[in-house]
Amino acid sequence: MRSSIHPRFSSTILGAALALPLAITACSEGQVEPEPDVDDDLPYDCGEGFCVLTGTITESLTLTADTEWVLRGGVFIGNDVDETVLTIEPGTTIYGETSTKGFLTITRGSKIMAEGTSDAPIVFTSSKEIGQRARGDWGGLIINGRAPVNGCDEGPCESFGEGGTGYYGGGISDDDSGVLKFVRVEFAGNLISPDNELNGVAFQGVGSSTTIDSIQVHMAADDCIEFFGGTANAKRVLCTGISDDNLDWTDGWTGKIQFLVAQQYDDAGDNGIEADNNAENNASLPRSFPTISNITLLGAPGSSFADTGILLREGTAAFIANAVVAGFGEGCLDIDHAETFAIGGDGAGGLSGDLVVEHSIFDCTPLVIDDADDVFSMTAYIEDLNEGNTTGDPALTAPFVEDAPDYRPSGSSPALQGARIPNDAFFEIVSFKGGVDPNNDWTAGWTTRVRN
Repeated sequence: MRSSIHPRFSSTILGAALALPLAITACSEGQVEPEPDVDDDLPYDCGEGFCVLTGTITESLTLTADTEWVLRGGVFIGNDVDETVLTIEPGTTIYGETSTKGFLTITRGSKIMAEGTSDAPIVFTSSKEIGQRARGDWGGLIINGRAPVNGCDEGPCESFGEGGTGYYGGGISDDDSGVLKFVRVEFAGNLISPDNELNGVAFQGVGSSTTIDSIQVHMAADDCIEFFGGTANAKRVLCTGISDDNLDWTDGWTGKIQFLVAQQYDDAGDNGIEADNNAENNASLPRSFPTISNITLLGAPGSSFADTGILLREGTAAFIANAVVAGFGEGCLDIDHAETFAIGGDGAGGLSGDLVVEHSIFDCTPLVIDDADDVFSMTAYIEDLNEGNTTGDPALTAPFVEDAPDYRPSGSSPALQGARIPNDAFFEIVSFKGGVDPNNDWTAGWTTRVRN
């Protein structure tokens, strides 16, 4: 049964060395601990001011802001057949239990309705005490949908998610998995084994009727967000302190993004974008082909972890415009694999229109990664084959400050003009390049920079 909340579990906040409130402490072998009060009419168990979610939940429920919610192990909303709706009130905090690597999966056919506000964001975070939190403390958020993915001989294809996170994929392009708005996901991601990892947020076969707007993934141990196929679209995405890639896609993602900012920290990181079609069959259909505009990708200058700004490989197509890419130590751009060059080139030394990066600003040393077997040089790709690209300092206000960054273009910035917005109603018409409006910083107020 539900009881009144107490302030952040007081001195017994969910913690690192199993310093959980007594009623929700994970038990050691042979040890018996008290359990939360059980109400058979509720799909969760509660103690004083907290409730524990476990297993598969097939009854729609609402997580309220007056209670602390705990994810114990893998929590699945829905049974992959019937609709179950998880509604989360603005200002609610959900803790991933560290000892059980808690994670939350929204299964196919079900929905998450997580609509926070700038004044009261919804926060998914670590169960450890503030000051002891770290990347990979818990699993993360996974959303499974019925939108198309590739990887099979005859569609519609389906796949099974990494980390045992359930089936995804199907034939419903406009599938609706709900709403994520003003949501923070902190200290998530979990390496289960090589090539078997949980990200901050994984969108697996998610459809275009899903609303994704104003989300931050902070200090994740794997990728910030990864699209495994699907048609999902997103606006206003902030990735900070990620230890692997920031925007990752694979398996036929054909969605859209506008206004994304990714800032690496100097102690960890990999690529700004890591983009694949399909690792097993680079020509698999539907081919990954997102449309992306107004993004800022920031490495950590001088750090050995700041790798490549944009890595396009394994047969992906893409249309990217109005990007600002700076501070990556291996280069701002790299294209790999024969199928990627084949889909991007026209066979006569030009571009086909299926692999475009235009009207963007690049500032890395070295500028690009040129490999001996590249069909066209990366320098030529930026400077000659695409339109409107420039190199040099984008003159953002304070982009590399980790605890108090300002991603807006300064008054002298070349990012203030020259944007070319895709001809699609999804995209807002703006004049600037990069992910943040010089007169309206959407990242301010509801986001975090706390390191632990």
